[in-house]
Amino acid sequence: MTLKIESMNVDLAGHAVLRDVSVALEPGQTVAVVGRNGAGKTTLLRSIMGLARLRAGRLLLDGEDIARQPAARRAASGFGYAPEDRVIVPTLTVAQNITLPCEVLRVPAGEIRQRLDGVLASVPQLQALLPRSGAALSGGQGKIVALARALMVGTRFVLLDEPFQGLAPALARQYGDSLRRLRASHPRLCVIVTESNASLLEGVQNQTLHIERGQIELASEVSK
Repeated sequence: MTLKIESMNVDLAGHAVLRDVSVALEPGQTVAVVGRNGAGKTTLLRSIMGLARLRAGRLLLDGEDIARQPAARRAASGFGYAPEDRVIVPTLTVAQNITLPCEVLRVPAGEIRQRLDGVLASVPQLQALLPRSGAALSGGQGKIVALARALMVGTRFVLLDEPFQGLAPALARQYGDSLRRLRASHPRLCVIVTESNASLLEGVQNQTLHIERGQIELASEVSK
């Protein structure tokens, strides 16, 4: 269940954004990708999800190169993604927003219920929000909902782009607590979190990747 990124190069609008990125993402890791704005954090996640085309390199999932596979295949392969801008459907309830990807993948109803119960165990503050309209959420609440939606299909990998950005301190603490609970409740799940401020991820990650000008400069391990 390892994802190996090998010599990945990505250009956007004719400019090199990721340069020779190589890293292995293992089951059970919570990986922080730390770098300033424009360093390539979002492009890294979008490339893994198939939303940005690789100019060169490979994405090896259990030895199979998935770099050229359609982006829609990622969810079916166990990837969940919470983009920075959340993308909540305003006409659906929170519960419907969370379960929508599973319904698109035609996951059986019983399994959807089981997955939702597992998500609520890690993100208990969601329970009261389930009947609420997506249009009625604050920005911070939308981030929590986006996390839950990613967890519903991210059975192997969950990618979270700048989840703490714009969160009030209380919500930031709740979000961090949810990520810590995930390490206990989903011991085989690999979580990748991008962030500009490394201090917000203290106690959450067990590995930190520093990215600068599209290159991974340092990988440091954090004791569990």
